[in-house]
Amino acid sequence: MNRRIEEEKKVVEQMIRLYCRNNEGNAKLCPSCMELLEYAQSRLERCRYGENKPTCKKCPTHCYRPEMKESIKKIMRWAGPRMIFHHPIAAIRHLIRERF
Repeated sequence: MNRRIEEEKKVVEQMIRLYCRNNEGNAKLCPSCMELLEYAQSRLERCRYGENKPTCKKCPTHCYRPEMKESIKKIMRWAGPRMIFHHPIAAIRHLIRERF
């Protein structure tokens, strides 16, 4: 697996964990968040863009099922702005990739 995909998988996991812990009050991922994490990671593993993968927001290919897409959008909208405080390096890298 290439480095870019592994970094994306890590960021998605951080966002989902942050959301589940702070919004749902769970110390561990709840079953629905775990399902979403596994789904997101499986989609990333199969990404056709590989090392040249854009951020999900800028991606021309919508690879998520509609219900999973809504769940991940909800989580990313909530967790995205908070990532700078909890995972600043990952957040800055993600912002740079999104801009360029």
